Amino acid sequence: MAPEAWWGASAAGLLGLLIGSFLNVVIYRLPRMMERQWEQEVAEYAASRAGPEPAADLAPAEPFNLMLPRSRCQSCGHQLRWYENIPVLSYLALGGKCSACRAGISLRYPLVELLTGGLFFYCGLRFGLGATGAAWAMFCAALLAMAFIDWDTTLLPDSLTLPLLWAGLLASAAGWIQVPLVHAVTGAAAGYLSLWLVYWGFKLATGKEGMGYGDFKLFAALGAWFGWQALVPLILMASVVGACVGIVLKFASRLRPGGYVPFGPFLVGAGLTALLVGPDTVQRAILGPLSP
Repeated sequence: MAPEAWWGASAAGLLGLLIGSFLNVVIYRLPRMMERQWEQEVAEYAASRAGPEPAADLAPAEPFNLMLPRSRCQSCGHQLRWYENIPVLSYLALGGKCSACRAGISLRYPLVELLTGGLFFYCGLRFGLGATGAAWAMFCAALLAMAFIDWDTTLLPDSLTLPLLWAGLLASAAGWIQVPLVHAVTGAAAGYLSLWLVYWGFKLATGKEGMGYGDFKLFAALGAWFGWQALVPLILMASVVGACVGIVLKFASRLRPGGYVPFGPFLVGAGLTALLVGPDTVQRAILGPLSP
């Protein structure tokens, strides 16, 4: 491979480290932004039902979004300086501790940065620095954010799943990914409907909800990016790995209250594996000799 390709992939990897730093903000703040919005909507509804009585105080709180306030230590509130926000390097230089209170910094932060950088490097090396490489890099960043958010909160925000779905359809229509538009549209529809049917079948049979609507939308997005042919190997891999992890957590008494494991991270893992090795390889690895 030409040296230019390696230099280009390295530049993509460095960009991925920066994007990974931003993903850490998204992973932490987006669920809290959603909760604040829900609380605000409930307060506004309660105020509208109060009639002539004085309305509740709906004064806006301190701005809280993906840009404000600036990053700070969650233990002491120390506002991070620019040189304390350099991906990976700042974590190593600080020894994994806050410079003010010496509280430990989660290893997840550099891990997310390294994962994003590695995936961007791979996309740059395999697809180049054009529209195709950028599309798949964005795909990886969105999946990483959703995996960690779902694992922490069991939420798959529409603000991530739906743009990823539409981006897959648009990338197919523009020819940026090697999935014909008809296969992308069929994959999106089949991905959503398949898990929707499983959801309602399980609910009618048990009276319980086995998964959330976010899983339908994420699977639909994967169908848009890989086509309907990839749905079976993707769901097989996610289900098998998810079941194995669930069994391990159960025997280790690490299951959450209610005994559930979020399904989104395993769909994400299947999607990233399909990008790296191809859906056919995933299918052969799971089904073995039964796979065509």
